This record gives sequence, C-alpha cells and structure tokens, in this order.
Amino acid sequence: MTSNEIRQKFLEFFQSKQHHIVPSAPMVIKNDPTLMFTNAGMNQFKDIFLGNAPAQYPRVADSQKCLRVSGKHNDLEEVGHDTYHHTMFEMLGNWSFGDYFKEDAIAYAWEFLTEVMKIDKENLYVTVFGGDPKEGLDKDMEAYNFWKRHIAEERILSGSKKDNFWEMGDQGPCGPCSEIHIDLRSDEEKQKIAGKDMVNKDHPQVIEIWNLVFMQYNRLANGTLEPLKAKHIDTGMGFERLCMVIQGKKSNYDTDVFQPLIQELATKSGNVYGQNEQNDIAMRVCADHLRAVAFSIADGQLPSNAKAGYVIRRILRRAVRYGYTFLGFKEPFINTLVPKLVSQMGMQFPELAKQQDVIQRIILEEEQSFLRTLSNGIVKFENYIAKNSGNVIDGAFAFELFDTYGFPIDLTQLMAAEKGWTVDMQGFQKGLDEQKQRSRNAAAVDTDDWVEVHGEQEEKFVGYDTLSAEIQIVKYRKVKTKDKEFFQLVFDQTPFYGESGGQAGDKGLIFNDNEKVSIFDTKKENNLIIHLAKELPHDVSASFTAQVDAAKRRNTENNHTATHLLHKALRQVLGTHVEQKGSSVDDSRLRFDFSHFAKLTPEQILEVERLVNEDIRKNIPLEEHRSMPIAEARNLGAMALFGEKYGEFVRVVKYGDSVEFCGGTHVSATGNIGSFKIVYETAIAAGMRRIEAITGRYVEQQYDEMQHQLESLKEMLKAPKDLVAAIQKLIDENAGLRTEIADFHKKEAAALCKNLEAKLSQTNVLVEKIDGDVNQLKDNLLDLRAKNPDKAIVIGSVAGGKPAVMVVLGQALVDAGKNASNIVRTAGKEMQGGGGGQPFFATAGGKNPDGLNKALEVAKQLIVED
Repeated sequence: MTSNEIRQKFLEFFQSKQHHIVPSAPMVIKNDPTLMFTNAGMNQFKDIFLGNAPAQYPRVADSQKCLRVSGKHNDLEEVGHDTYHHTMFEMLGNWSFGDYFKEDAIAYAWEFLTEVMKIDKENLYVTVFGGDPKEGLDKDMEAYNFWKRHIAEERILSGSKKDNFWEMGDQGPCGPCSEIHIDLRSDEEKQKIAGKDMVNKDHPQVIEIWNLVFMQYNRLANGTLEPLKAKHIDTGMGFERLCMVIQGKKSNYDTDVFQPLIQELATKSGNVYGQNEQNDIAMRVCADHLRAVAFSIADGQLPSNAKAGYVIRRILRRAVRYGYTFLGFKEPFINTLVPKLVSQMGMQFPELAKQQDVIQRIILEEEQSFLRTLSNGIVKFENYIAKNSGNVIDGAFAFELFDTYGFPIDLTQLMAAEKGWTVDMQGFQKGLDEQKQRSRNAAAVDTDDWVEVHGEQEEKFVGYDTLSAEIQIVKYRKVKTKDKEFFQLVFDQTPFYGESGGQAGDKGLIFNDNEKVSIFDTKKENNLIIHLAKELPHDVSASFTAQVDAAKRRNTENNHTATHLLHKALRQVLGTHVEQKGSSVDDSRLRFDFSHFAKLTPEQILEVERLVNEDIRKNIPLEEHRSMPIAEARNLGAMALFGEKYGEFVRVVKYGDSVEFCGGTHVSATGNIGSFKIVYETAIAAGMRRIEAITGRYVEQQYDEMQHQLESLKEMLKAPKDLVAAIQKLIDENAGLRTEIADFHKKEAAALCKNLEAKLSQTNVLVEKIDGDVNQLKDNLLDLRAKNPDKAIVIGSVAGGKPAVMVVLGQALVDAGKNASNIVRTAGKEMQGGGGGQPFFATAGGKNPDGLNKALEVAKQLIVED
C-alpha cells in the first residue's frame, strides 16, 4: 500500500464514522504569540479547546503538516541519526468537540489499526495514565476498562505523567492520554525481551504510533487543575511511522515517503544508500529538511535572521552542510530536489505545486549565500590553525563558527581531526548554554489566569460598522514581561480591530463618567480580540464606552485598501504570476511583498502608481460580503493567500475588479484614500519583491517637503529659469575645481618630497612635521622608499585638529625585523589613538594634537633601537 493510499484510507475511515474531513492548516502559524509553527494536529483547533470559538462540526479528521525542531527527541541536530524522528511530518488525527469521549476514541483507533490496516494485534501494546499522587490524580481506570474490551490486560501498561498526561502548555486544557505502541522486532528478539519491557525505552523498533488524548481538565496559572465543562478528544498518529509499519520497513526513511528523494540524492552524489552510515545520515537529513523548508516557503515563511525565518534558514543550512561535508556537493543541490517532492506530495498539498518555481528560486539563493559563508568560515578555521600553537580548538572559537558561520560542531570536529586537533567541547557548550539562556530570558512572559467579570460570553466584533460601542469587560489578566507589566482585557463586544492579516491593531480608550483607560494596542490571539492597557479600570464591572482612535483607523484603512489596489495593478503591469506574499499596514505606511523575478523599472513603477491613483479617482465603492461560502467566493474570483487559514465561510472585499479574501477594515470608497505614492521597491529573496508606499496626507507631506526643497534650491541658485541645467552647471564647475585642486596638491607634494629627499640624504631616519594631510604624500614617499631601501621616514601633521603619523621603512629594515604597523600602533597611543598597516608602510591617527611630538619621538626610537 502506498503512502498516498494509507493517508486516504485513514480519512475515508473517519468519514464513515461521521467525521468532517478538513484540510491541513498552514504549517506557519499567525496570530498566536505562543507558537511559530504548527507542531501538532490540534493547533488549528486550539480556539475551540480554549472556549474562544464554537466548533463548526462535533467530529473532525485530517492530515496536518507539522514542524518540530525542539523538545523531546526533536533536537534539530539529532534528526537523521535515527529511523523515526523528523522536522516536518504529517499528523493523522481525529477530534471530538464535546461529542464522543474515551470509549469511542479507543474503539475507533483499534478498529482502524487492526481491521482496516490489518496490523497484527500481537504486536500492539497500549498505555494508560497511571496516576500522580502529587496532582491528586488516580489511575485512568475508565480508559483501562475500555481497553480491556480489545486487548489482553498484560498488554495494557501504566504510564507516568511525563508519558501519559498531555498538556497544551503551562496553562490551558489538558488530560490523560493513551498511547498505542507497536513492536516491530524479529521473533528472536521478542523471545529475549518482551515488548512490554521495551515500551517508551527509545528502541527504534518499539515505537509509539498513535496518541489518544482525553482532554478533561484545565491547568490554571497556579498549577492546579479544574474539570473542563466540555470534554474533548484529540488524537495524533505519525503518518510516516504508520507507513513504515504498513510497508514492512524498519525505518521511516525506507518508505515511499522518503525513498524517492533519497534515491535522487544518491544518484546526484554518486553514492549508494545503505553502504556508508555517514553518507546515509546525510541523505536522510537532506530529504527530511527539504520537506520542512519547501512547505514553510509555500506557507509564506521565507528564510531570514529572525524568529520563524531563522528556524527555516537553520534547517536549510544544516542540509547544505551535510551535503557539502559528506556527499561532496560543492554547488547548490537542495533546490534541484523540489520537482521530485512536488511529484510526490503536490496532489495532497496543492500549494507546493502552485509555488514550485518560487520555492526553487528561494532555496537556490539561500544555498548560494550559505556556500559563500561556509567558504569564509573554512578560511577563518584555516587561519586559526595557522596562527595558534597546540592542538585544541578553543571552545569560544568553535561556538563563533557555529553561531556566525553556521558550522555544526561535528563539522568543526571533523575538520579539526583532519589536522590532528581536538575541540574544547566544554567551552563550546558554555557558549551554547549562554546563548540559550539569553533567548529564554528575552522571551520570558509571566501570564496570570483570566479573571472573569461578567461570565463567559462570545466576543463580538462591531468595528466594521462603528468606531464606538457600549461595552463591558468580560475578563482580564495581568501579563509581565522582562521590562514591562500590562493588562489584557476582553470585552463583550468591541469596535477595536485586533492585529491580524498584516493590519496593525487599533488604539483608543474606554471611558465612563468616572474614569478613562487608554488602550495602547489590540491583538488577536486564539480567536480572542485582546485589548492592551497599562492600567486596569478601578471598577472592572462597570459599563464603558469603547472609542477607537478615528484618525489612526482611517489612515490604516487607506493603506489597507491601497494594498488591494496595488496587488491588482501589479498583476496588470507585470503579469498574473504576481501573487501577494505578505503585507503590513498601519496608519503611516503600507508594505507589500509579492512574487516577481526582476527589479521593477522606473517606467513600471510609474505605471503601477498611475493605475492605483486612477482607481482612487474613480471613487469605487466597497462591495463587502461578510460571510460567503468559500466555493462561491472563489467563483467570484477572490484571491486567497497561501499560508492563510480559511474556514468554510469567508469575508470578501471587492472594489471593482479587485476581489480578495480579507478580514481587515477598509474605506467605504477608494476616493477616501486621496493619493498613492511608492517610496521604494526592493528584493527580499529570490523571486520575491517588496514595495513600501504611502497614501493620503503622508503623500501630501512628502510633496510639501519636496516643494520646499525645490524652492530652497531655486533661492540658493538665484531663481534660474532652468533649475536642472543650473545644478548641472554647478556640478561641472565643482568637478573642474576638484581636478585643479588635486593637481595643485600633487605638485605641492612633489615639491615637498623633493625637499625631504634632500634631507634624507643626510640621515638614515628622517623625522619631519608638515602642514596638511600626510596621506597626500603616500605615493611620493613610496617612491622615496624604493630609492632608499636602508632608510626610514617618519612624517607627522595636524589636519582639521586631528594629529597623524606616517611611517615608511625601507626593505632592508623590514628584512631586519622592523614593522611599521607595530611602530605606529605604539606611537599612536601618545596621541590618544592608534593605527596599523603593512610592515613597510603604516599610519596612525589620534585625538590629542599635543601628543604629536612625543609620538614622533617614540616612532624614531623604535626604529633606531636594536
């Protein structure tokens, strides 16, 4: 059975059990400050578990793409070394939201594995939560008794809280879980040690394949547990592991999920998979990491140096390093594997096929950049070896290679071993630990429990229609970060837009007759609109008027609507291959990222501006559909963004021919925008461009500033008829004067050096102070040096209040061990400065002119002393 058939069997089975099949959510997460990537199948249902959103369907199943690069068994540097852990993987899951619970969840799992997949029951074991006295929790006898209906009691094992009690985080929904494990060892091995003794012992052939989580508690900030009002089921089964079991393999990497990629790598590198362990690890790493990087880019996350982008860059660079070190790839190669991945997974995940070219181009550019960095790091390593004695690489240097040049420690160790050196691993680990601690400290957030004021109510957003509303505070909590403390407030209804979809959150205030509180930002988190305030109202139970800052909202709406018009104009001017890849709008400017493979010409930029401003002048009215079936929206021509999560009903925003899925706020008609101006256009990655633009009064301000500058220039130039010609004439005259001055300085330097040459004939070390800049004499002094190989020249001057010293040594003096760079470095200290250069020629500058004479004395002394 192929992997695609296995996935389909799972979905069909749960569809037959009245589950609604939903598509995978994006792997890159937005609007959740606690997560950068989807790391479990339940992430897209987090709002439901937290009670912030109703469930559309009581039963759901899917195959979710996930990414894990930290946590139990998932340290990035370990992936590829075993048979069953990955960065990117698929999680098959089924969910019940307040519908069925333990009995049916257990029965469904058992039926699918043993009857549909035909897995031998004698190879299966299950675990249940064994209780925890510290938490006051008893053994999960309910699950135990349900399992007894399906499997012998000796195969039902008790697990610890660590293995069999699942928690979303430090706070939130949680509960006991049952894991289903399979023993894939040979009969001979099973005779030696029973499978039940190998469960959760990290044996590569005795593995967990399915986890059934029974959400029945809520963890409070103080650590205590309270029962959930509605109990839920959350299950997750590793798709790659299931394929390994069904296809009779001993490793996930031996299945048809990975083998096409691995065999492609083997062919390209001239290796045979299975013959060399180091090469095999490298091929597994490359195959695994390609999937993670390609899916992330498809979901809109580009490699970068910050947050989620840094994670993706790190994964890609790890793959390149392994290919470079063990497979002999000295040129970009990861990008060439993308077509093979698309042929495997493009049907199930169409975002891969749609964006194949963009994914390949971005990966190619990243590979080229990193290979240059890698080369620089190797040069740095070689220089370190050449300059240092002993045979131990300093741990701090090894960490610098890791942190700055992307060298994994194993690559540094390998390169060191080739030279007969070792690496100070204790020092390296110290640097790594300190870096991790800095990251933890910077990210530390202490969040209190929600304090309910008016009971649980579903928050309603009214900000599409009004900027003011009568509200009550439903709940609040205190949040502490490294350098500030503030409160998060949730209202029963709100006109405030929470930051999402690239649009900044609203600011404003809430007030009544007795007090007013400023709202300094509004966020959207787990489907809740959260208002941030530096202080809490004195009476949180009172009624308030919520008022959005109208001017900021109006300007933000101008910019948001302008991005829609810009998108349309770019597709008209550049072609329909242009797709939005991200945006950011606030009250002062808009930023728009899009797919395109070349820099825009000035003419194209002007044409885009013309089209957008034309639509603004047409004053096209907003046509809004707040809850349109997604299929109907697509038929209308609405453009969706890859990497965004859409439900079955969507909001559509339409201005004439511009039709987009969008939850943001917009102008009632395009004329409100006033005007549009592109400030700059640049590349942000291969095949990706960025435009930043302004609208409305900000365009007026820019034109006012330009007009003021223009009038100032006219006044300075005595109001010429042709300003451009007058400026060009000034530039030409200035260039001519510069040439004359340069010629004068050359003649002056030549005359001065002729005088110095005469003096040099009377001494071996000439020390002289001059007027002007010593650097003007460089060429002439080097000519003198060539004529006088056994002599030295020391020149000092003060120019612009700054002292300087220049030392020139003949070749005989250099051969005798004198070094001009060392001399000026020491002499420069007398002027409160320093310098450097080459052994035969060097300069030093300083801050104290009074120290020049002493500096000249020191320089001479260093030259003449033995």
